[in-house]
Amino acid sequence: MKKIIILSTGGTIAMKYDEKIGANVPAVSGKELIAAIPSLKDAGDIEVVEFSNIPSPHMTPKLMLDLRDKIDELLEDETITGLVVTHGTDTLEETAYFLDLTLKTDKPVVLTAAMRSADEIGSDGPVNLLSSVRTAADFNSKAKGVLVVLNQQVHKAKDVTKTHTGNIDTFKSPFWGPIGYVDTDKIIWNNIPIREERYSVKSIEIDDVHLVKMTAGASSLIIDTLVENNVSGIVIEAFGRGNVPPNIMTGIEKAIEKKIPLVISSRCLGGRPLGIYGYAGGGGTIANLGGILAGDLNGQKARIKLIVALNSENYKYENLNKYFDN
Repeated sequence: MKKIIILSTGGTIAMKYDEKIGANVPAVSGKELIAAIPSLKDAGDIEVVEFSNIPSPHMTPKLMLDLRDKIDELLEDETITGLVVTHGTDTLEETAYFLDLTLKTDKPVVLTAAMRSADEIGSDGPVNLLSSVRTAADFNSKAKGVLVVLNQQVHKAKDVTKTHTGNIDTFKSPFWGPIGYVDTDKIIWNNIPIREERYSVKSIEIDDVHLVKMTAGASSLIIDTLVENNVSGIVIEAFGRGNVPPNIMTGIEKAIEKKIPLVISSRCLGGRPLGIYGYAGGGGTIANLGGILAGDLNGQKARIKLIVALNSENYKYENLNKYFDN
């Protein structure tokens, strides 16, 4: 039987309702989590490792790096087939993408979570965990990059995002869809992706990278403040093809003059910024000044990728564009 590690980090999947507080709080260990799912014993030889028990809004890039190091360490054991990380849903896609960009291993690594707490009626944690263990044990999961499994669907870390605040069918890959699904007897693969990128990151020394969302008529106040404070990077979630209100351009110009890395993503669910507009605030105008277009990454993942780039061994400001839209 294949040996699978379950590495618990916390999240709603490990929470219960606290009557005194009147809300869900961390309450369930990884071992308690799997003890409640007897059928897991048929999916693999399970070993539980406790990493943390935190809500995912408490996750940081430095903790993501610690998690990455722990996963690589555990999967050096030749007897281990794959690994499942239990995580909160709020920042799961960011952790998954960070791991996808930086893990050394090609063994299956799957992230899963729950939208309902462990003691809530209809809790989705057990089926998500079982589906994830089965996916991690599947031979075809190897060398696909980090996978995200919820609601019996298998998604690529790069494409998946949380789309609903409360529905259990919240994780979607807009325009791409899941790459597979977990059926009763086996994993059904819709397509067979390969891992696209891998970067060498030994430590996170730089993480003051900020995401700014564009709205109609927005001023340059936020970007001006970030530039004045000499932040390490700025990601702008722009309109459509990478366009911004003209008032924003003064802040963008100041950032680029100071060589603060500035990346443009789109607030649209699908597609990528493209420099086809040359008016004041147009994506082409920003790119010509030195702004970097983020490809089809959403804002939060473009931020994660910029943090990875800034901390990678071979990073140079002049070569930043090679990390994006490549």
